[in-house]
Amino acid sequence: MQLLQNTPAFDVESAIATAQEHFGLYVSARELPSERDQNFLLTDASGGRFVLKIANALESRELLEAQNAMLSHLANKISFCPRVVSDVKVKSNHFMRLMTYLPGVPLAEVNPHSPELLRDLGRKLGQLDRALADFDHPAVHRDFHWDLANGNRVISEYGQLIEDTDLRETVLDCRFELKTDLRRSVIHGDANDYNVLVESDRVTGLIDFGDIVYSWTVGELAIALAYVMLGKHDPRAAAADVIDGYTEECEVVDQDVLWKLVRLRLAMSVCIAAHQQRQRPENEYLRISQRAIADALLKHE
Repeated sequence: MQLLQNTPAFDVESAIATAQEHFGLYVSARELPSERDQNFLLTDASGGRFVLKIANALESRELLEAQNAMLSHLANKISFCPRVVSDVKVKSNHFMRLMTYLPGVPLAEVNPHSPELLRDLGRKLGQLDRALADFDHPAVHRDFHWDLANGNRVISEYGQLIEDTDLRETVLDCRFELKTDLRRSVIHGDANDYNVLVESDRVTGLIDFGDIVYSWTVGELAIALAYVMLGKHDPRAAAADVIDGYTEECEVVDQDVLWKLVRLRLAMSVCIAAHQQRQRPENEYLRISQRAIADALLKHE
């Protein structure tokens, strides 16, 4: 949780200079939102666009190289993930990389979500999980606070920081013990509605691979469902569309377990946000989705 204290603080001018110095690009730049890193959209004179990713000072080179290896692996199998343009470089004690830019707007900015779009999201997640079935890297076998498998521990450690009494009790009740083992593999780990890019009724991109981890395979789907359900009049119906698309590509575990994992992810988000907001109260990005998440947990217990 010390990550937020080591977030890079480059300005737009520094990003432009970095693009020229390290990548030979003459560009304009615009900062993109991020939790613990910095991302800049770079645009050159011909309209070509790239994403400059500057990592948190505590991020390991091994994990960034694992992300690059994962993206290179996926480049031969699916088309909706960024491509690696450069190897890891170093600037002012921060590792940085250059990625291709993907078109589309975040799923969070699209309303309503059509059944066709939700089914395509499910299909793309299923394709991702199938493509990653034969990928592994030592760096992703890690103890990570956003890993669903650590959900009970996260809730126990940070649940008491939640000020709203009803919400705190609901979050604490989201802890549960699995009665069966779940299949594990490398997963993206954060297919939230700001990391999924869409155009019309199709998913055009999945971005931000900073949360990759070797964990429960079904966590990929559960995490996406946790955000898809936000603000929906009938969250189960929206989830069913995503699940229908996913099952075209992959098998889904028992839906009772799946729904518990969805609630576990939402509860984790509330807990981690409560802790992070105490560290960085000025960071508005940390508040994204929190009211909707709280409402979802309280209304659909």
